[in-house]
Amino acid sequence: MDLNDARAAQALLTGVSEVTQLAHSRWLHERIGQDVYLKCENLQRTGSFKIRGAYTRIARLDDAQRANGVVAASAGNHAQGVALAASMLGTTATIFMPHGAALPKVQATRGYGAEVRFAGVGVTDALVSAQEYADETGAILIHPFDHSDIVAGQATVGLEIIEQLPSVSTILVPLGGGGLAAGVALLKSEHPYIKVIGVQAESAAAYPDSLAEGMPIEANLGSTMADGIAVAKPGDVPFELITKYLDDVIMVSEESMSQALIGLLERGKLLVEPAGAVAVAALLAHPDRFTGPIVPILSGGNIDALLLLEVIRHGLASAGRFLMFHVRITDRPGELMRLLTALAEMDVNILNVHHDRGSEALGVREVDVALQVATRGSAHREEVRERLADLGYVLY
Repeated sequence: MDLNDARAAQALLTGVSEVTQLAHSRWLHERIGQDVYLKCENLQRTGSFKIRGAYTRIARLDDAQRANGVVAASAGNHAQGVALAASMLGTTATIFMPHGAALPKVQATRGYGAEVRFAGVGVTDALVSAQEYADETGAILIHPFDHSDIVAGQATVGLEIIEQLPSVSTILVPLGGGGLAAGVALLKSEHPYIKVIGVQAESAAAYPDSLAEGMPIEANLGSTMADGIAVAKPGDVPFELITKYLDDVIMVSEESMSQALIGLLERGKLLVEPAGAVAVAALLAHPDRFTGPIVPILSGGNIDALLLLEVIRHGLASAGRFLMFHVRITDRPGELMRLLTALAEMDVNILNVHHDRGSEALGVREVDVALQVATRGSAHREEVRERLADLGYVLY
């Protein structure tokens, strides 16, 4: 593959996918001292870059293949991309989603016209069911990343970046199965000076071991909020291109992802899912590592509202702006007020108080108080802990 494949896909996608904004970030420029431009694929149709590869793949099927319909497996973004592309191209789509997939993503996939079926507890299980369905019905399996047409479609993100910012020096790309990273890395075939770096969640990173072995191998994945890039085994097609062109793979923590997501919300006014925020997380975690101009790709913005609440709370806690603790006080008039007054004097905003005197673990006339409070940063949070300890409270 080369950039001519991407250019052909770009022509095919004219009027289908959006040429998404490349927005200069003053917030990130101030943080790292380099020019940073955000490639906003979270604002793409269906909320992620996936429509690019899905449409390219389905559009290149012949009439007989399309007559049998298409099938895919996904927990969200690929599902929506395939569903919309299939409806635009006049074919049917059956999408296998894992049990427990986020309701908004299920509803959106159905809203684009696909039939949704549930299988297994993860995308790997759903993919097995999708392959079985393809074998039984003759439907064409639209793999989320392991096909040259998919990679060519995703490569149009890279073409847009070089057209919008010819001086780009570093591109940070979320890396899961590898379709997007492989496509963007194709830029190096004609622009070798550009550094293209893949970013994975450190608890669910399959590429480092595979690259060390020189072949795709299955990894044991841990839990991560970045479910969109939690892929156990790289695809053969993207792995070959990534081995040839990608400059590096770095990993980021859950804390850095949640802080990046909050920063994008508060300072960038952009809603991005955790997998879509890993490129910014890498930039914040390693501010001196990259040469500007830098383009982090915000690969998607499809996040369930309940998960968003959890991620925001996680990010606030890791940034020292949220504190949860228990403390035991004597069950007598004025003791709870004394505790709350002490917090108020420290300029702490009390979010929630739970007062429990019924637990078997408590002594006679002893009360457990659980508090959630907002603090102004890590230093302030430590001041609160120390002041409460000085007043005789034991936090746990």
